[in-house]
Amino acid sequence: MATPSAASPTPESPGNPEGVASRRIAWRVLQAVAAGAYADAALERELAGSNLAPLDRALATELAYGAIRQRRLLDGWIDAQARVPALRQPPPLRWLLHVGLYQLLFSDRVPAAAAVSTTVELAKRGGLARLAPVVNGILRGVLRTRSRAQAPLPSGQEGQPSLPAWLGLALPADPAASLALRRSLPEWLAADLLRWLPPERAEAFAEAANGSPPLDLRVNAGRITPEALRADFAAVGVAAEPVAEAPLALTLPERCGDLRGLPGFQEGQWCVQDRHAQAVVPLLDPQPGERILDACAAPGGKTTQIAACLEERGEVWAVDRSEPRLRRLVENAKRMGEATIHTLAADAAELASLRPEWRDHFDRILLDAPCSGLGTLARHADARWRVDLANIDELVDVQSRLLEGLAPLLLPGGHLVYATCTVHPRENGERVRHFLDQRPDWRLLEERQWWPGRDGGDGFYAALMQRPLLREGAVELKPAAVG
Repeated sequence: MATPSAASPTPESPGNPEGVASRRIAWRVLQAVAAGAYADAALERELAGSNLAPLDRALATELAYGAIRQRRLLDGWIDAQARVPALRQPPPLRWLLHVGLYQLLFSDRVPAAAAVSTTVELAKRGGLARLAPVVNGILRGVLRTRSRAQAPLPSGQEGQPSLPAWLGLALPADPAASLALRRSLPEWLAADLLRWLPPERAEAFAEAANGSPPLDLRVNAGRITPEALRADFAAVGVAAEPVAEAPLALTLPERCGDLRGLPGFQEGQWCVQDRHAQAVVPLLDPQPGERILDACAAPGGKTTQIAACLEERGEVWAVDRSEPRLRRLVENAKRMGEATIHTLAADAAELASLRPEWRDHFDRILLDAPCSGLGTLARHADARWRVDLANIDELVDVQSRLLEGLAPLLLPGGHLVYATCTVHPRENGERVRHFLDQRPDWRLLEERQWWPGRDGGDGFYAALMQRPLLREGAVELKPAAVG
């Protein structure tokens, strides 16, 4: 689900004059996520059971995702203003305060008075009536603190979110702790960012992780040109801009509701795919007539991109452990008109034993490995709070097992691309070097790391490796090209 920007309009529907309904949904989503639900699924459930007008749905979405994303900073304000630290507050009160604080600190469409009054009213209606004065006191205390910390502004403009949301907080002296608080990141991630990047680039990463990610499309060049699709979008009032580094990419500067209603979707003229994700398949460089394996393939954005390169001459096998996700892949492939794709529900690490005939079989293999997703934090509001160093240890083991299991399936002289949507070196370059250390005759041909930042695009990593040809005197049994 796309994440709206903090500038989304916020008028309330006529049937909801107090503006409580959209805030109540956001509050419920925060509580559900704290109990273990995924943010997008929790929000979808709540919205499905409501009759909110579109602008109110947009407000509920903004408040839910924004407050989840800004959890660390919002807790910092509670710690500064309340007698009881955030982590010791009753959970329903803590998450309700987050809904109110997010509006005060980040939303430039909600007046401060409305943010306070609706949050207090929601406390009264939501079983926290005796704590309503506490809610009121904390929110107004934040407003007073920020007002004292800034130069006087014109009447009615106090507390506007153009000011840093941490203005008025005492920031830690430690650079990592300060970055974690200001940009609402886990402290381990903030510390790692400052080890991997110069301070200004770490700041840019953190800022991008809290922003509204671009919505990029990949044009199906077999059915339409980017220029023609832009014209079709413009005819229905939807702006689409080219992306310099991705010739088949268009980006939509503004949200436009249900994407399935846009021109060309049903005809398979485009699909949603991040600009940096689109750069992975050109690195693999599939050619007509080849056999290609796409491991961990669902939901299939890169699979259909590979198939398009084959020009209906060749064969693509898409393997994924999840049958429901593979069904989505099949639907996407059918819509995009790609008939060379075959699917298999299986653990890609076990393919050598499940399909022994696939040994030395594929010209090229793409392993889009399971990863921590640290390059896509802007798209997944709760992801930063779900990942820790123990998770990364587990993922590194899975990634190594997949690489080891897939290597025998590649033809001698064939190419393998290992890709992730994370920026953690242990999952990326270190994983590839560990793999190559065990295979000194393999070659690393190219390696790329894309970082999220102010220029748009998610964080991705890709490494292109080549298996050696057979030794002199050995017999190479290469299958005939398909098609």
